[in-house]
Amino acid sequence: MTDEVGSAAHELRSGWRGLLPLDVYRLAALALGAWIIVSGVGWISGDRALAAAVDAVNASSPTGFADIVERVKPAVVGIRVKVGASVNPGDSQQELPFPPGSPLDRFFRQFGVPVPDNPSPKSETSVASGFFISGDGYVVTNNHVVANGKSFEVTTDDGKTYQAKLVGADPQSDLALIKVNLPNDLPYVRFAANEPRIGDWVLVVGNPFGLGGTVTAGIVSARGRDIGESPYDDFIQIDAPVNKGNSGGPTFNVKGEVIGVNTAIYSPSGGSVGVAFDIPAETVKLVVQQLKEKGHVTRGWIGVQIQPVSSEIADAIGLREASGALVAIAESKGPAAKGGVESGDVITSLNGQEVKDPRELARRIAAMAPGTSVKLGVFHNGKDKSAVLGLGELPATSSAQDRADEKKTANEPSILGLTLVPASAVAGAGEEGVAVVEIDPSSRAAESGLQIGDIVVDVSRHPVKTPAEFRKVVEEARTQSKRAVLLRIKRRDTTSFVAIPIG
Repeated sequence: MTDEVGSAAHELRSGWRGLLPLDVYRLAALALGAWIIVSGVGWISGDRALAAAVDAVNASSPTGFADIVERVKPAVVGIRVKVGASVNPGDSQQELPFPPGSPLDRFFRQFGVPVPDNPSPKSETSVASGFFISGDGYVVTNNHVVANGKSFEVTTDDGKTYQAKLVGADPQSDLALIKVNLPNDLPYVRFAANEPRIGDWVLVVGNPFGLGGTVTAGIVSARGRDIGESPYDDFIQIDAPVNKGNSGGPTFNVKGEVIGVNTAIYSPSGGSVGVAFDIPAETVKLVVQQLKEKGHVTRGWIGVQIQPVSSEIADAIGLREASGALVAIAESKGPAAKGGVESGDVITSLNGQEVKDPRELARRIAAMAPGTSVKLGVFHNGKDKSAVLGLGELPATSSAQDRADEKKTANEPSILGLTLVPASAVAGAGEEGVAVVEIDPSSRAAESGLQIGDIVVDVSRHPVKTPAEFRKVVEEARTQSKRAVLLRIKRRDTTSFVAIPIG
């Protein structure tokens, strides 16, 4: 047994010695290789991390607006306007429900309840924005900012405050010009020479909620917006956040040029929802120039109330396209009437350039100086003609209602569904035309904009005084294969046209 154990041990020792030169070395080599591979991966990973770090240092940062803001921000100012002394509406205890010396007044005083003899007036102050347009201190802002203002205070980007005076204001465009008396070395900005495109980047710098020097960014969302402010609406819509206090501040392009002046926001909540409106730079330049020179703005005027041409109206009068400005009223002493333009005519061109709609005509006429001679292309009684006239000056007393009348439209489709009586039979309706006393609610006439009480003065330029005359003109139009008739309507102090399909 001892010999067998010894023999086995000898064989085991011999077998281990046999493995060492080949298999053990092989295992050692594999282990060394694994270490080299692992070390190599670590070295490669470390090298790549180092390279990535170097790239991050040398890589260019994303394009931003810091350089632009640094250039333009010093020209933007905050504005504080005091609008006079008044009782602070928030101090309800100052609103006495009983006169001094009355029984209730004596009662409260008897029991020591303090009753102010005279409510102390407090000045109401509003905050807004503006910007320097010259080195000698002229500042552009909104008319609604300075309206009823008693004093004006300008705070520059470096925190210094200066008193300013009002140079002039223009309610029609909602622009105003104020001035501070400072040395002729103030930072200022310039207006853009080119119109912005939809999608362009824009920057707004201003004083929202009194937080001066606030910058927001966005894009041009739309052009030519009409928000019902005036006949000259041509706003730029942007989506950069604009809030209370941004009024009167500038909107810049990426060149640092002013493309517009913030004037209004759409906000059901009272805060920014990304829909803001700017007065275009071209308009601002024209208005500011006149405010600087004269303190007020004069505009060309031809003395007409105009409305769009609907497809139904175009069919009714034989106009090839539904474009131009339909004359609802040509004032008897106005330049247009003196030049031969009549109610029912369509102004199709101005100085050889096409007029697309009433808003375009109003803006172009207003931009011209009174006294300027203009040539109108007019569609009159189925034929084209020209009218040459000298522009008058838009009356300064033109009210908001007057401006609304100029934009008055009645281009909804309608059909005959009317009950008519002679206007003379209706008290206060006058002797001219027929009065609408009933409109069939199931007819399209009910959707046309016609109202009970409207007076139809003429049908397709034929004066009518009775329902029979009205019917006769309509039947004649049908026999001539006309697709619509044109009604001239009087409603209170305004006149407009409605086209009614008859086919």
